[in-house]
This record gives sequence, structure tokens and C-alpha cells, in this order.
Amino acid sequence: MTADLIAVVLLLAVTAYACAGGTDYGAGFWDLTAGGARRGRRARWLVDHAMAPVWEVNNVWLIFALVIMWTGFPALFQAVFSAMWVPLALAVVGMVLRGAGFAFRKPSRRPAGRRLYGAVFAVASVVTPFFLGAAVGGVASGRVAPGTEASAHAWSGPTSLVFGLGAVTTTAFLGAVFLIGDARRFGAPDLVGYFRRRALGSLAALAVLAVVTAFVLRDDSPYVWHGLTRGAGLFFVAVSVVSAVATGALLLRAPGVWVRATAVGAVASAVLAWGMAQRPYLLPTSLTVAEAAGAPATLTWLAVVTLVALLLVVPAVVLLYWLDTHGELEELTDAELRRGSGAGTPDD
Repeated sequence: MTADLIAVVLLLAVTAYACAGGTDYGAGFWDLTAGGARRGRRARWLVDHAMAPVWEVNNVWLIFALVIMWTGFPALFQAVFSAMWVPLALAVVGMVLRGAGFAFRKPSRRPAGRRLYGAVFAVASVVTPFFLGAAVGGVASGRVAPGTEASAHAWSGPTSLVFGLGAVTTTAFLGAVFLIGDARRFGAPDLVGYFRRRALGSLAALAVLAVVTAFVLRDDSPYVWHGLTRGAGLFFVAVSVVSAVATGALLLRAPGVWVRATAVGAVASAVLAWGMAQRPYLLPTSLTVAEAAGAPATLTWLAVVTLVALLLVVPAVVLLYWLDTHGELEELTDAELRRGSGAGTPDD
């Protein structure tokens, strides 16, 4: 029972990272495709302002998922990281380069440096979700089992390819939807329409890719396909489809605050559908939740620590997002800093 609870928490952590981290990767995708320095200046300005206050916090969910995975299900952790260390290592390198590129491009004084760091940030924002998606595809297709040796076969099959492309497209979709709201918040009506068109385009691409993925899963991942066509898996697929249609309808009008909720609902439901389709397996047909679980005492303490962590982290993250969306985390401008320094200090 405890193992099943921890497995649900792991799935929820992966879902949270897919939605929160996906939004940031998507912003990087639109940074990459914005065009040259002159043409893409406005879009990149919005990406910088939208991401700067809170983007680092999204990696909390990735660390949370990894801790639960290696503590609660050590056999799963060993199997996945042994068989697919190459795509996972490439994803980690992408995360590091992405963070460095974003951090250094704004303060860089030389145009060549800003272009270099910006290119690193943008390219890594596409490479990282692709390899993470490819790794998930390797798991879903059943190519990874306890004892599987590292090879391209584990993560380069048809399911891995469509999952990798799906991850990139999904992040682009989420990024565009969230940037619409940020454009409105920062008083940039031209960028509202700019990202609205891109959100609709990426949603259409996702719809096409979903159909292709269904055909691929039927032949390449029969166990997951079976789970997606009945029971809880089918329920979450239906929720994802309804949420996606609602998002498209909202985007065709003047999108308000609800478009973010429906977009997140569509992505979160798709991830939950994959998790439900694999039940009771963590690695389809080879490793169940019960077989992968650690010692009972470890799982009990992990459940307690997880509850405490969620009680501390979730309210803090909610507060952070609230402060950001209400403009409470805006950076001081140079003029404001000069005005503040000119006013003197209490000791003067």
C-alpha cells in the first residue's frame, strides 16, 4: 500500500515538472525561433522578463522526483540510469548549459557574447526536453528492464522518437500560452497576438503528433496502448482531449486567465494517462511497483518526509507564482536604482 502511494507521488512529481518545467523550456523554444537580433528583440525581451523571477524553482520538481525514485524504487533508478545514461546525461548537460546561457546573456556587455549565450540557452531548451522525452519513450516501449545494458536501442525506437518530438512540441505549446498572459501583464498587446498565433500552431502540431503517436504505440508499445484505451488511462486521455479542445476555443477568442488552466490540464492529464496505462508496472511487463519498492521502513519514512516537504514547498511555490503574476517580483530599473541612491540613507 505504501509503495503504491509513493508511486502516485512520483507520478505527480513528474507531472508537475512536465507542466512547470515545460513552460520554461517552451519559452526557450520561442527564443530560438524568434528570428534575428532585430526581428526577435521584442519576443526575447518578453522571455527574459517572464522567466527571470521564478524559472529556477521549476527544477524543484525534477529533484523531488529523482529523490523519490532512488529512495523509494532503487531497482527502477538503477535500471533506467544504467540503460539510458546517454540521453539522460545529454539532458543534464542541456539543463546546465541552458541555465548558464540564460544567466549570462543579459549582463553580457558585448553583442557577440549576448548572441552566444542566447544561442546556448535557446538550443539547450530544445535538446533537453527531447532527450527527456526519448528516455520516457524507452520506458513506455518496454525496452528497459532490470539488467538492460546501455545501448541506443533502449532510447532510439519509434516510441522514443515520437515522445521526444512530443515533449518539444508540448513545451512550445505551454510556453506560448503562458507568454500570452505575460505579454498582457507587461503591456505588450503586439506580443499577445504574436504568441496567440504560435500557441494555436503548436496545439495543431500536437494534435497531429498525438494521432501519429497512437499508431506508433499500438505497434511499438502494446502494453501502454492497451492501458490507454481502457480504464483510468482512457479517462485521463479523454480529459486531456477535452482540455486541449477548450484551450483551442479560448485561444480563438481573446484568451483570459482560464487558458493557462486548460493548457496545463491537457498536458497534466496526458502524463497521468501514461502513468495509469503502465499500472501495475514501473517498467512495462518487467518491473512492478511492488518488485521495485525499497524496504518497508524506508518507504514509511519516505512517505512522512514527502508529506512534510509538500506542506513546506507547495505553499511557498504558490506564493512565489502569486507574487510573480501580480508584479511583485519586478526588477528595479536603472532609473529607480539611481533615484533610490540619490534619496540618501537613514544614516546620512
